[in-house]
Amino acid sequence: MKVNLLISKTNGQKKVIPLTKAATTLGRGKECDLRIPLDSCSRQHCQITMQENVLRVKDLGSSNGTFVNNQRIEEAGLAAGDRLTIGPVVMTVQVDGKPADSLASSDEMELATGELIPSKTGSDIEALSAAAGGEEMDEDPISALEALAESQEDEG
Repeated sequence: MKVNLLISKTNGQKKVIPLTKAATTLGRGKECDLRIPLDSCSRQHCQITMQENVLRVKDLGSSNGTFVNNQRIEEAGLAAGDRLTIGPVVMTVQVDGKPADSLASSDEMELATGELIPSKTGSDIEALSAAAGGEEMDEDPISALEALAESQEDEG
């Protein structure tokens, strides 16, 4: 089972984040697999697990909650097309290419503020900024992520 989280901004920019581990922790803590460095996100906010072709998300006691399709959950199954919301970040779940690269409309999906940083690379906001040429990240976090990924490909 191939799982991605799809993120879109209101200006049409898109980002695909592959989930390759059996368990992926999302939150603002540096120990998380996918960092969302926003105050509205708990240090360890939620965890997505894949086991025997079953995809689940579990809230890890977050302050502001984890939502699936606009419903606050403690634990829930995830399916292709479901919308996972953590603070202002809304992601569409893609399973085995479905839904196809069509993301929800910009009214439905938006990265409102902040940057997502895949911390398994040891990145932080400063590294992300440096990879994007030291420019401000608040306006265009998806482009900054792409610049970070390109710089890591050059190093590897």
